[in-house]
Amino acid sequence: MRKGLTFLPAIALAAALALPGVVNAAPHANSVVATVNGEDITLGHMIIAHEALPQQYKQLPPDVLYKAILDQLIQQTALKQELHGEVPAHVQLTVDNEMRTLLAQEVVQNVMEKAATEEKIRATYDETYATGEGSDEFNASHILVESEAEAAEIKKELDAGADFATLAKARSTGPSGPNGGELGWFGLGQMVPEFETAVLDLSNGEVSEPVQTQFGWHVILLTERRKTEAPEYEVVREQISNALRQSAVESHVDALTTKADILRPEIEDLSPEIIKDLSLIRN
Repeated sequence: MRKGLTFLPAIALAAALALPGVVNAAPHANSVVATVNGEDITLGHMIIAHEALPQQYKQLPPDVLYKAILDQLIQQTALKQELHGEVPAHVQLTVDNEMRTLLAQEVVQNVMEKAATEEKIRATYDETYATGEGSDEFNASHILVESEAEAAEIKKELDAGADFATLAKARSTGPSGPNGGELGWFGLGQMVPEFETAVLDLSNGEVSEPVQTQFGWHVILLTERRKTEAPEYEVVREQISNALRQSAVESHVDALTTKADILRPEIEDLSPEIIKDLSLIRN
């Protein structure tokens, strides 16, 4: 009798485990969490949907999010089934672009990971700072004016022996004018590109030709150039890593596009404005 008593619960348990909707295996990406008219929704779909949520929604309790995401996926599946497999052109084009972007990002991520290994970062650091010195720093002054003609006139006066600080105080429209145009010490990347390029071409005590930037026209005096001490590895590690990643991606993209068979057919009467015409992709 005792064997029979233990046997019946065993059968009941086996039957329960065999019931539809009861999953035996550990959950994985392909685990089906719902089926709508024969179309499966998997745990993987839910994970991707959760990942795409704004950060504030991710703060909600997991049980609330699980139900909300699954309900939404079920509703969306039921809605899209009304199209009976037909995909509007604008939807397919959006999917194509999104797929292209995601796959391209996958390749870029792989390239970046291979480019910025700890070994390569350390090797780049050792090579860059082998002398124990860091990057260049500059001590410069400038006179800022509105026109090239005025800048050229100032340069002529300086070449004739005029005092730079005196002219800066009298003529410069920049905030450093009252201080004789002094900018103090600055490093690479701290000035706009045109200004930095001009400074790099100067020797100590030399005055530049007129230089145009977004702020106006400059006449620049380089007072002194010096090297900083080499930074500690951890201070510049991320900077080196980012530079290696960017360089590797640019090189990879250039190599791929150079090797690729790319055709750009001429389309008659094609105006750039046509990219705004949504009517072309509406069914």
